[in-house]
Amino acid sequence: MARRNGGAAGAGAGLTYDKNGRLLFTKEMKRNYTLLMPQMLPVTFTLLRRVFELYGFKAEMLTTTHRGIVDTGLKYVHNDTCYPALLVIGQLIDAVKSGKYDDKKTALLISQTGGGCRASNYIHLLRKALEKAGLSHVPVVSINLSGLEKNPGFKLGIPILRRLAAAMIYGDFITWLAGQVKPYEALSGEAEALTGRFTDEIAKSFGEGRAMSKRDMRGTLERIADAFAKIELESISKPRVGIVGEIYVKFAPLGNNGLEEFLLSEGCEAVTPGLTDFMIFKIDNRAADVELYRGSRLKKLVCDIFKRYIESLQDMMIETIERRTPFRPPGRFADLERLIRGYLGRGNKMGEGWLLTAEMLELIHSGVDNIVCTQPFGCLPNHIVGKGMIRRLKDDFPDSNIVAIDYDPGASRINQENRVKLMISTAKEKARGAEGVSAASAAPPHSGASSNAERVTAGRA
Repeated sequence: MARRNGGAAGAGAGLTYDKNGRLLFTKEMKRNYTLLMPQMLPVTFTLLRRVFELYGFKAEMLTTTHRGIVDTGLKYVHNDTCYPALLVIGQLIDAVKSGKYDDKKTALLISQTGGGCRASNYIHLLRKALEKAGLSHVPVVSINLSGLEKNPGFKLGIPILRRLAAAMIYGDFITWLAGQVKPYEALSGEAEALTGRFTDEIAKSFGEGRAMSKRDMRGTLERIADAFAKIELESISKPRVGIVGEIYVKFAPLGNNGLEEFLLSEGCEAVTPGLTDFMIFKIDNRAADVELYRGSRLKKLVCDIFKRYIESLQDMMIETIERRTPFRPPGRFADLERLIRGYLGRGNKMGEGWLLTAEMLELIHSGVDNIVCTQPFGCLPNHIVGKGMIRRLKDDFPDSNIVAIDYDPGASRINQENRVKLMISTAKEKARGAEGVSAASAAPPHSGASSNAERVTAGRA
């Protein structure tokens, strides 16, 4: 490693670079720098930020959504670049240039998939954009499961990984239950209030060293489930609409123009598979590489152990819902692996890979056959496993009602929403024609618990 001066107006004095000229995030920076992170899932990322704070980082999550983010992204990133990359980079640079932060004491946190898609280049695109913006003295930290980059001031050991895993489970759990309550609550806002209350409580418990053991987690999950189950719901039927696609566009309101809120406003229940399956999928990919292409058996062993640990937490989450509430539980990763057989192989893992198709299959088998497939324009991997698989799914499941929506800087929001409205119109027409059958599949969770559970179980068999 070497220290040298650099950056605008001497801003890079004393900065440390590796032998390839990469600016490093050092231990000194950990104490003095604010680490900015983009938001994708509000509840989950709030908890993830809290975990980083526990380990000494001054982390701050960006929640900005204004049009200037897109304009900034277009200014510093080529317009043919992956739309999520353009948004994330635009949001980060917009924050640094806003004047709210001291750019000489600010670092940026960004994730990398490490696979064969444009997401693997996010960090390089961000550094290039920072240089173009005169901010090359701002260090960038990569979070990835591939060991792509290391920084002396940012290390993920087993203790922090366990807390990050717990934050992910809690985030998925709260979001999943709230999603089944919001469309039907008799008193609007109760689900949102509970979401905020438990997010704050869990964040505080991390700092006190609680909510970490499986016993503590189980007790906390049960209290959360009981609280959501007590919310009074109206006995009305609404079509359920699944949301799948590229991970950022699927989850982030900034990426999908507030798709979930739009579905709620149109009288639907939005059903979005959680982050846990994606994380297990990324871990499983490393083990699949060894099985398919050979490699280190030790690497496969470590991946298998990590995968089993996350799956055990997912089982706890699902069992809590099955045992204590009338809500529909999410599926297990093992269910997705079974459902995808005969459609795509485990070697298809670029972008969201076989997981995207498997999530559509899971939704269909659980009675959610209305699906919006969100895709960044020009995202080849996801156009193959998303849009490219829709015809096959419709051939196998004629009642499925799937629409693929492209998102990019020039896409018209009105056009996107009109296409979703057309899909919703088809769903409602089908519900009226099928009468009782479709009404049962779209019933609110409290009023149709047993039939929902039986149907979901049958669908996964």
